Amino acid sequence: MITLSGLGDCLKEARKAKGYSLDDLQAITKIQKRYLAGIENEDYSMMPGAFYVRAFIKQYAEAVGLDAQEMLSLYRENESSAQMKEEEVQRSAPQMSQSGGYMKSSRMNEVLPKIIAALFIIVILAVVIFLYKHQANSQKPEEVESTNEITVDKNEKEKPKVDLNKEGTDSDEEAGQDAEKPDEPEEEPVEEPKPEQTLTQGTVEGANTTFALENTDTFNLSIKVKEGGESWIGVTDQSGQELLPNGARVMKNGEEAQLELTDQSSARIRVGRTQFTEILVNGKPLTYPNDTVTQNIIIEYKK
Repeated sequence: MITLSGLGDCLKEARKAKGYSLDDLQAITKIQKRYLAGIENEDYSMMPGAFYVRAFIKQYAEAVGLDAQEMLSLYRENESSAQMKEEEVQRSAPQMSQSGGYMKSSRMNEVLPKIIAALFIIVILAVVIFLYKHQANSQKPEEVESTNEITVDKNEKEKPKVDLNKEGTDSDEEAGQDAEKPDEPEEEPVEEPKPEQTLTQGTVEGANTTFALENTDTFNLSIKVKEGGESWIGVTDQSGQELLPNGARVMKNGEEAQLELTDQSSARIRVGRTQFTEILVNGKPLTYPNDTVTQNIIIEYKK
């Protein structure tokens, strides 16, 4: 919560001087009543983002006849001091993550030689088994040929003399036996399995994070707000056109939106409160890159 001394009281007094209630001001500015009350109480925790806070303060000030730039200047002065504290907290967080990353890398350096040695042994065993099977298969045809030669020699010695008139009949019978032998079945080709879908995190620049969606023929998006929470959601294509049904808005407790984006090459998802928002890509959950409350998730669909 950010406390801006005097801003809320100044706006509230101006509203009362105009004779407006919060309901009247809501009808004039088209800003929800709870946001207007939050501005007067200097409580911005329910706002979808800093951009909307400034926009709402400007509209409020203009509606009650105050100088909008003066009110925004007061807001910025207090916001800058609060932001400096927040940046100090964020600076300490990367140092902790870097120390954790160092510990992971040192463990990996210890385990990596063992993994390489195990893979080397497996490769050697595979080569030995392959050579053994190849040698065994190459010896079998020679054994069969030697057996056939011995059989032929015995048959030639034991053959009785036959008349020339009967030779044609014997040859016909042998030809018939050869014709009756069934053809050996052909082996069916084995289809290689298709690669599984991948959703790879790319660059992170401020509130923007890029993901690459590959190895899939579909691009379906599901956005759901968890029970007991609400979040500002907007989904646009590469040209900035809004794709979310009923437009960008605050989605409330348990609300869910389904989008079929297979024809799109990319989609940008604006999330006001990540802690209450679940994003699924083709049924698989997307993991946020960090704990920042407001984020922009950009998914590039590589067909």
